[in-house]
Amino acid sequence: MKRLVLAGGGHAHLHLMKSLVSQRWRDVEVILVTPYTRQIYSGMLPGWMAGHYSLEQCAAAIEPLAAAAGVTLHQAAVVAVSADERKIRTSTGTTFEYDALSLDTGATIDTSCLAASGATHIPVRPLEQFVVSWERLLDKARRQGACRLAVVGGGAAGVELALAARHRLLNEIGERQVTVSLLVGNELLPGHGRRIRQTVAACLVDHGIALIETRAAGAPEGLILADGSVLPVDAFLSATGVRPPAWLQESGLSLAGDGFVAVGEGQQSLSHGEVFAGGDIASRIDQPHSKSGVYAVRAGPVLTHNLYRHLHGQPLEAYSPQRRSLYLLATGPKAAIMSWNGIAARGHWVWRWKDWIDRRFMRQYQGMPSSAQGERHGTA
Repeated sequence: MKRLVLAGGGHAHLHLMKSLVSQRWRDVEVILVTPYTRQIYSGMLPGWMAGHYSLEQCAAAIEPLAAAAGVTLHQAAVVAVSADERKIRTSTGTTFEYDALSLDTGATIDTSCLAASGATHIPVRPLEQFVVSWERLLDKARRQGACRLAVVGGGAAGVELALAARHRLLNEIGERQVTVSLLVGNELLPGHGRRIRQTVAACLVDHGIALIETRAAGAPEGLILADGSVLPVDAFLSATGVRPPAWLQESGLSLAGDGFVAVGEGQQSLSHGEVFAGGDIASRIDQPHSKSGVYAVRAGPVLTHNLYRHLHGQPLEAYSPQRRSLYLLATGPKAAIMSWNGIAARGHWVWRWKDWIDRRFMRQYQGMPSSAQGERHGTA
């Protein structure tokens, strides 16, 4: 009997477990190590913030899915990996040896420059902590009847957080009592095309969000900008750059220049063939791409196939990430912005499209009975 350890309950591992519901792997014990018993889907998080979804609609329950898949769930965080010894250690002190290891633990937010702020700081990750902190902020804003909020981070996540937060705060305490600023560093939506940046900038203006194109650091009064001026805020959300978990440095795995696990075309570690990785914790060396949920979801099927093939002595399957991605950004009220191959558009029809895609994606993991059927994978 071989042992496969799944570290983290990310989207790729959800797909793997769903496939096991349909067909178990012969002579393979599967253990899932994750600190949370649900996986919150980041694509629906802005809709939840804005008040359009319940949290249950945005989350996949891991316990029933693991039970239906025959996967042993160990609720803990990974704190150490010894790739040479083929062992992982968890926050409960438990050590697991493995024949194959799959990493899908995600990344953390780099907020070191913001630590000195006297304002309430809410990083977007981990998502479980974010949802608790956001609800506390809403309660405080209702009691005080006002809120000065900033969002730090110029990527898609920062844009969606700012728009969702303003929409919800306006509904809760009124427009005159709310100010929202978006601090984007040097550029809004770096790496994206001109049309989507223009469309998003216009949307921010329409919704009364101040766009501040400068870097910021923490200050006792709130945030201090690059020119030395201070932006006083009651609270700020951070969606800044990601960084790898600290335990990777001592893991013995080959790491990419960004500090994440270096993987090749089959999502396989470049240094240890029995280790695979998907989602934000992995960096493709041969075909680099952004840390985006789109790529994490697409890596799920190939990670599933290749773990099976590795454990059964079969050749791996190559995977080439798509060069272009469809981006659908929620804009607060039930409207959204789409971007594809240099084309950008906005409106309520985009929200309906995004809502349909997101709900369809989540339905496959929700209400999972023991007889649930997942997509079959090859076992030849």
